[in-house]
Amino acid sequence: MIGILSDTHDNLTRVREAIRLFNDAGCDLIIHAGDFVAPFTVDELRNLRAPVKAVFGNCDGEKAGLAKAFEGLGEIRAAPFKFSHAGLRFLVCHLDTRVGRNLASKAYDVIVFGHTHKPLAERRDGVFLVNPGEAGGWLRGKSTVALLDPAARTAEIITL
Repeated sequence: MIGILSDTHDNLTRVREAIRLFNDAGCDLIIHAGDFVAPFTVDELRNLRAPVKAVFGNCDGEKAGLAKAFEGLGEIRAAPFKFSHAGLRFLVCHLDTRVGRNLASKAYDVIVFGHTHKPLAERRDGVFLVNPGEAGGWLRGKSTVALLDPAARTAEIITL
């Protein structure tokens, strides 16, 4: 199982709830699609029982501090972040503007993105698109994350 979240925007209460959910689900990888905001949010992720792969979002101004906070936790980098896991090819970005051209390339099995704060889990043209929505819940008043089952190639959006 893979836990996916985005747009946490320093809401530590919701980050802690996501961590509990991901640990209880036995996730072996966590993906964060950007907009942590401050490095202290990353410190909470140390309670995860899985490594984290993440990208910077448009609200992540303190990139050096976030990168330092990430040491020993996993990997964070500028989008796009391309990697393979559980036999699937992933592309992680923050902005949804990158999705269309990468979808057309057919180079990825799963594209994860954030930014819109709108949850999405659907297969389009043979590619699975996942936007976990906003874990922080500040914009829409609803905090959501996603659980991706790589074997079944399905994802569930979960309200925290």
